Amino acid sequence: MSSTFTIGELAREFDLTTRAIRFYEDCGLITPQRSGRNRVYTLRDRTRLKLTLRGKRLGLTLAEVKELVDMYESPRDTQPQLKKFLVVLATHREQLEQQMADLHATLDEVRAQEKEARRLLAIGLKKEQG
Repeated sequence: MSSTFTIGELAREFDLTTRAIRFYEDCGLITPQRSGRNRVYTLRDRTRLKLTLRGKRLGLTLAEVKELVDMYESPRDTQPQLKKFLVVLATHREQLEQQMADLHATLDEVRAQEKEARRLLAIGLKKEQG
């Protein structure tokens, strides 16, 4: 594997648009070097991009992802970093569980309305036939 990458190479590898990669750059998640007008991405940038996409899949905000990725780059003890990660994950899990509960409640309401509509249709059909 090469130690540097072009924006096109990273876009193909991670199935992203070059615009998305530039957006992550604007957010400070990756900081490519410049060679003239071209961006040159290092292994560090590639790793940060990979972690960013993993965080997005988990549903984290880009600010949360940046904070966590920045913490992992520091050479300090990893205990505070892992504790922060657990707090972020716990908060996100609670949000997802609440969303799931809300969806279940909405589905129950939809089912009840469907049942009532079928009941009313059945009554209407009996009146027409009777």
